[in-house]
Amino acid sequence: MAEIRLACNIVSQVEAICDKYNNDPGELINILHEAQSLQGYIPEEMQRVIASKLDIPASRVYGVVTFYTFFTMNPKGRHPISVCMGTACYVRGAEKILDELKRRLGIDVGETTPDGKFSLDCLRCVGACGLAPVIMIGEKVYGRLQAADIKNILDELE
Repeated sequence: MAEIRLACNIVSQVEAICDKYNNDPGELINILHEAQSLQGYIPEEMQRVIASKLDIPASRVYGVVTFYTFFTMNPKGRHPISVCMGTACYVRGAEKILDELKRRLGIDVGETTPDGKFSLDCLRCVGACGLAPVIMIGEKVYGRLQAADIKNILDELE
């Protein structure tokens, strides 16, 4: 087993989250949601701390982290951008929005800009089909977009 390299305060915060849920393996998803909010992602070391506290195999934690698209094992940019690729968004031009984001940011899906400002991902459905096509930047939803809107949105975040 590899050595844990998380900061001591992060380890203690993750352990406190597990304790809050009585170290119940049935609460794994809730624990992972809170743990991810600490750093914006769930690195392997954090997964091992959770597995140890819940007395479950690390592979089970890893399986949940990799199954659900909400969880990530990679650091995100300060402005994480998610493009909805659900049916309504896709039909109304989400692919053009994604292409424009990739062009303007100079990154591909799953990557973060070198300056750490933006990361780009896709998701299956935001649940705002009436506003299609939609992107989320952090918790904010931008709807009824066209590729031409992307420049202004990125400029306002600079």
